[in-house]
Amino acid sequence: MNLRDTFDVPAPAVVLAEGEFGKKGGKTANGVVTHSEVFDVRAVVDSETAGQTPAEALEKRDAPDIPIVESVADALDIAPEVEALVIGVAPAGGQLPDAWVGDIEDAIRAGCDVVSGLHYFLDDDEHWSGLADEHDARILDVRKPPEEDALRVGDGSVDDVDADVVLTLGTDCAVGKRTTTFELYQAAREAGLDAGWVATGQTGIMVGAHEGVVVDRVPADFTGGVVEDMVKSVGAEHDIVFVEGQASLTHRAYSSVTLGVLHGSWPDAVVLADDPERTRRTHFDRFRVDGVEKEAELVETLSDATIAGISTWGDPETERGRHEYPVANVYDEDGSRDLLGAVQDALQPEASTGTTGGGA
Repeated sequence: MNLRDTFDVPAPAVVLAEGEFGKKGGKTANGVVTHSEVFDVRAVVDSETAGQTPAEALEKRDAPDIPIVESVADALDIAPEVEALVIGVAPAGGQLPDAWVGDIEDAIRAGCDVVSGLHYFLDDDEHWSGLADEHDARILDVRKPPEEDALRVGDGSVDDVDADVVLTLGTDCAVGKRTTTFELYQAAREAGLDAGWVATGQTGIMVGAHEGVVVDRVPADFTGGVVEDMVKSVGAEHDIVFVEGQASLTHRAYSSVTLGVLHGSWPDAVVLADDPERTRRTHFDRFRVDGVEKEAELVETLSDATIAGISTWGDPETERGRHEYPVANVYDEDGSRDLLGAVQDALQPEASTGTTGGGA
């Protein structure tokens, strides 16, 4: 899915982040507000942080200065020109909370398209699809997997891509893989490089990846083929492709998805995102985090990729003393540019030998 082709970007939008703005559970809302190239967010709906600024709620001084309000009706009063409602929270259990129904109905009745990251597909519900038809609105369920006739197993055709392919992996879930991927893409564009990027989760699709599929909704056999098709598509239009990874190769719950993304993208270089203070896995306390060295060893064993560097949550100078790889924090002033430099250094041997492409 490429939302850039769906909207006249940047489209004015409201983000629904009820109860989760600024928290981990609101990571999609947080990402859309701070990073989206598809949506120009005019207001955030969250009754818990209403009245605050995004800078306060997100603890980011450079966050956009837009209002946080209690309801969609309030948002429409402030910004009647909005064209889309972005649902930026996926509640536990996957269902649509009853408390959100009125807000979504208000948005549709105002002619807003609904871009949903819910596990529950609104467009499959006659109530929502009928209401959208009545008010000339669209429902876009970004978690919907590709149609069956678009699924295939990986066949190695990504090897024929001329673009350099850079994959962001990590030592655990929720360590900044999507943020790192986007920051590298932005830094590359600012450096004058012809860059595109691929999302493998709903936040990246809503932020504006050039291609995206929520890969945890894809049957396991076809993950590699789906990722391969996205990399080929973006690689045909750009010189360098940044790919968002998922989970980690050492994660017992999710490693099959990680491996599918690694083999489907068959990258030239890999950046590892890491939280150096984390010792147990998010939501899986019985599992320890195995760390950078083990993850790097598996990447190099299971692919032909070079480890370009580490995207750390910690102090880069401290982490450089612990690891053999270049380290940067993308939240530091020059962090994204430093990390991009490490990626370019890792790709340089390929450039010097004239060998390019997805793992060629």
